[in-house]
Amino acid sequence: MLIKAKIENHNEWLFLEEIPEKYIHNHRLSEREINIRHSPVHMRNYQLSTNGLFLLHSEMSFNQKVRIETEVEGDAIASQFIFVKDRAGSKTKPRYGRSRHNIRYIPAQKESYEVKADTDYIYFLIVLSKDYYLNLVDVSSPLQEGFIHEMEKGVFSSFMDEDLYVTPEMRTSIESIRECKQDGDLKRMFTDARILELIMYQLEQFSQYIQDEKEILQGTDIEKLEHVREILESNFIDPPAQKELARIALLNESKLRTGFKKYFGTTIYDFVTRLRMVEARRLIVEEKKNNMYEIGNLVGFKHQASFTNAFKRYYGMPPSEVRL
Repeated sequence: MLIKAKIENHNEWLFLEEIPEKYIHNHRLSEREINIRHSPVHMRNYQLSTNGLFLLHSEMSFNQKVRIETEVEGDAIASQFIFVKDRAGSKTKPRYGRSRHNIRYIPAQKESYEVKADTDYIYFLIVLSKDYYLNLVDVSSPLQEGFIHEMEKGVFSSFMDEDLYVTPEMRTSIESIRECKQDGDLKRMFTDARILELIMYQLEQFSQYIQDEKEILQGTDIEKLEHVREILESNFIDPPAQKELARIALLNESKLRTGFKKYFGTTIYDFVTRLRMVEARRLIVEEKKNNMYEIGNLVGFKHQASFTNAFKRYYGMPPSEVRL
């Protein structure tokens, strides 16, 4: 299986990797980092590969509009995540607000797509051989039936017709893969576990979306729900009540609740809780804060006991036991 990409009319490869297609349980990992810093591209790539697997974490930006050409030789299953932020007109460092993910079956093919200028991207890609994927998932699951059927026909297909929003759990899994400090067998075991976890989160969201398919969302509904998401991500410490959110988004409360769960795969309450828990862990691990009352207050909890209980439910341990 050969995977490669470059900018149209440029000779330098953004990545070029040949991967043995056979899945091997006790595989060895190969890692490398590649930095590309010349017009029109600024790119920092972390790449990991082994039998049946290629993983790419790429931070990239372009000072002019370009087209990227990609090519796959051999059948591949791609779990793709993209995070986007616009730099133009921003006085402070903006957040990666827009994010999407999907799982796709890609038979041997070439394609190209346009990338905008003055936009920063984080692109996280897991490419699995068909053999690796079939060893990873439950092929007898009804959820997999249609996708595997298209795969057997050799037809390009996406697990979902439209890309879905990346949840906080998915982001945490991606960050843990990128930041893993282990090596050797421990690195391999950790990477396998996180990839399985990440794909599980994707399939869980896909399943919820399919079950709620009878609730049709129009384009205007999606724009309003995206606005709600932006409000919650900016105000998760003290979020507006659902009645106020519905008023701001011009949705009735029922449509807000059911539409949010369908589109984002989670309830508004759980979405806010996840944002609070991720921020709380960041305060402990990155900012080295150890006053649990202060941390709880910083992420929106009035009582330390409520914060401790929520953290323990989410992470399986109290915040005081998180290792720095």
